[in-house]
Amino acid sequence: MRTRIEDVARQAGVSPKTVSRVLNNEPNVREALRERTLAAVRALGYRPNPSARSLASNRSFLIALLYDNPSPYYVMEVQNGVLDACDEHRYSMMVRPLLSSAPDFLERVDALVSQFRPDGLVLTPPIADHAKLLALLQSRGTPHARISPKSRSRGVGATLDERSAAREMVRHLVTLGHRRIAHITGHHSHGASSWRLLGYRDGLEQAGLPFDPALVVEGLFSFDSGVVAARQLFALRRRPTAVFAGNDDTAAGVMWAAAEHGLSIPGDVSVCGFDDTPLSRQVWPALTTVCQPSQDMGRIATQQLLRTIDNDAEGDMVSVPFTLQLRRSTGAAPLRARARKA
Repeated sequence: MRTRIEDVARQAGVSPKTVSRVLNNEPNVREALRERTLAAVRALGYRPNPSARSLASNRSFLIALLYDNPSPYYVMEVQNGVLDACDEHRYSMMVRPLLSSAPDFLERVDALVSQFRPDGLVLTPPIADHAKLLALLQSRGTPHARISPKSRSRGVGATLDERSAAREMVRHLVTLGHRRIAHITGHHSHGASSWRLLGYRDGLEQAGLPFDPALVVEGLFSFDSGVVAARQLFALRRRPTAVFAGNDDTAAGVMWAAAEHGLSIPGDVSVCGFDDTPLSRQVWPALTTVCQPSQDMGRIATQQLLRTIDNDAEGDMVSVPFTLQLRRSTGAAPLRARARKA
């Protein structure tokens, strides 16, 4: 026989309403009652009926993750974080890829919200910065959290000081003796592209190095765009001795193009990326990169979103720390480059 909420209430010595409040993580439940109720849930192996839960509360208990990002590694990491938070709060998750530049983008999001009635949305870049979508969600009162938005002054979600992280990566390359440092950006619609480019320029300025537009090439945060951009950089009369790619997928493309040109890494050219996805540890040599805890960011953004949904409280835009992962893809600048400087 299926265990009912009334059985849990009887076992815990509380009312069915209290059991419901505990299972829905509602506030203002005494800790002793909460622990006793959860102990009864575990002892009886109680599993709530999702349909009954939705009907009783007129909610779907569903969070939708929307993405338009060519990096499967990044999306996978964020998705795992969102799922962790959903599991913790007994929500379901749906994942929907969308092309934010498509003419019917707003209509597709509207149809998704109308059909599946998610209680909230988690938006990844560049969707996190889509002005018309944000205005639509704001006007309709649809709860949403953003990951790595351009504007961090309002809303809920998770962000990272990407400008400082990029500056620190350039400083690392400078300490290795590099003076011709190139940068491959991401797509201009991504907030990350702007922050990382600014950090790159900050790093050059701090080192007293001039900014050379020829050493900056736009990519798309993808492997293929990394190959194309690196070919352009390696064709320069004075090619760079180091390439700071906008993300790990792009950096992998740079490494492929370096092999194509007969360049050794890091002997002839150092390569570094951003994100610290699993790919960074799968390429050879292992990739120096900025560790952006994408899984943590997905989890934190969803927790802040659920805080606003479940507790009717204001969530925060939480800043998470970064670290540099120094691996074998970066090394001392070639002797000829250092000799030219001397």
